Amino acid sequence: MGGPSPATARSSGVRAHQRGNFPNFRPSGASNPDVPKDQWRDTGSKLVDEARKGNRAAFNSLIRRYRTRIFSTSLQILGDEADADDVTQEALMRAWRAMEQFEGRSDFFTWLYRIVLNLSFNTLRTRRARPKADLDDPRLQYALTVDSEGDPRRAAELAQIYMRLLYALDGLSATLRATVVLVALQGLSQAEAAVVLRCSPGTVAWRMHEARGKLREALEAFERGMDLRKRS
Repeated sequence: MGGPSPATARSSGVRAHQRGNFPNFRPSGASNPDVPKDQWRDTGSKLVDEARKGNRAAFNSLIRRYRTRIFSTSLQILGDEADADDVTQEALMRAWRAMEQFEGRSDFFTWLYRIVLNLSFNTLRTRRARPKADLDDPRLQYALTVDSEGDPRRAAELAQIYMRLLYALDGLSATLRATVVLVALQGLSQAEAAVVLRCSPGTVAWRMHEARGKLREALEAFERGMDLRKRS
């Protein structure tokens, strides 16, 4: 009557993510952008053409489609809102400066994603220490806001699972993490992610399989630890 027990919620949550489902580690605006999903993939060829000619208004119209998404992409990698905002600003400036050189061989949004990923991982490499996922991690807070459905008890149970999942996500190699972020969290198809990552769709599929295996192992280890603590 009062909802699932803590043990049931924890177990069902772990099983869901073992199957490859991922929490909403993104700002709400990234999952509900200002334009429909099919339209944000539409690069708006006229806008791109105008932006390449130096039309700042056209470029700003393009950016309004993508800014929230590229911010959330950087946040999912960095786990720090200030760093993600800095990367977003730098990515937009670089995109504007490089518009004349954009040849249109790939879609505008995949080109923009590539800039953001490169800057985000450059930021990681220059950090003296990588912050570990904790209760203050903004990715955790966004996920709990969406997935707990306002239930404090469920939020408390999910927090333990999600912190472990974030820790495991942050421990993946750069290529695996970028693939997970693009496909599982940003919703790109394997073909689109392949363009961003400059590899084949088959490589993207293999990386997702490899990443899910590593994340599954981390969650299984977490659940075994919980069982041991319960018995002690």
